[in-house]
Amino acid sequence: MKKILLFITILILSSCQNQAQNNTKAMETQKPVQLQTIYQFKVTDLYGKEFDFSTLKGKKILIVNTASECGLTPQYKDLEAIYKKYKDHNFVIVGFPANNFGSQEPGSNEQIAKFCQMNYGVTFPMMSKISVKGKDIHEVYKFLTQKDKNGLQDSQVEWNFQKYLINEEGKLIKVLSPRVLPTDSEIVDWIIGK
Repeated sequence: MKKILLFITILILSSCQNQAQNNTKAMETQKPVQLQTIYQFKVTDLYGKEFDFSTLKGKKILIVNTASECGLTPQYKDLEAIYKKYKDHNFVIVGFPANNFGSQEPGSNEQIAKFCQMNYGVTFPMMSKISVKGKDIHEVYKFLTQKDKNGLQDSQVEWNFQKYLINEEGKLIKVLSPRVLPTDSEIVDWIIGK
């Protein structure tokens, strides 16, 4: 009887050991979810030049989708004001014109550049026109809106001038409604580190 019990115990232990080894192998073959940062992206600016987000390492970044014919278009003035005030404090704004909402950005890249300069004196980096939602959503906005990529949250771009705050490590830390003004204390306090 003792021999039978010993034999059964050995079989059970052997089975458990095999199962543990199989579980370990299965875990090793599963790839861990690799969160992204904004630094992996290269885009094209309004003038056709490559813009590499990795050049912004160590800076706080405010990303905003813009439009020239929107009721919120006057936010360009405030965006430019905070950019001028804080650009020497490791802060930058990156604008992405988009025609996703009410066809309020119908112009070409050249027309958008002219509009921004003439009407608001925009000096912060402006990228070429992209899509910020739908089937043709740009890779940068996939990162900004998908938790499995940004590690923070899923979101949808609600309208023109939605704001995404990126920290000095290139990680998304906050999503702000289009109606939150660029000069809002929530943004300014974040820029200055309050």
